Amino acid sequence: MKRFLSGIFALLLVCVIGLTGCSNSTSILSGNYQQDTLAVVNSLRTAINLPDDSTEKAEAQAVARQTINEFASYYRRDKSLSTLTSFTMMRTALNSLASHYNSYGNRPLPDKLKTRLEQEFQQVESAIKRGA
Repeated sequence: MKRFLSGIFALLLVCVIGLTGCSNSTSILSGNYQQDTLAVVNSLRTAINLPDDSTEKAEAQAVARQTINEFASYYRRDKSLSTLTSFTMMRTALNSLASHYNSYGNRPLPDKLKTRLEQEFQQVESAIKRGA
């Protein structure tokens, strides 16, 4: 009887922990590619444009990393997007930013990279408006 109750308790504990972990979703992705892309661009712009001495910089970088990972993992599987100009430009921008965060996490973004990311974000936005 004691073994049976322990098994039931363990199963209940796993279910509670599993369901609690699944319910705390802070994702900005909705499943609509155009809206999600523009939301990610705006979120990353906010993280990039924060002053280097800002207290929110570390949190913004963490959110940016999470957003990059979510966007890439959600939309990389969709074969219909791989031919879109906006998608390839967005992946280029995300890869550039992610590689900087992974390699030089505590260092500020170089001006050259900020300029390039802003150009790519503008190209992504114009491609989204054109439907490409």
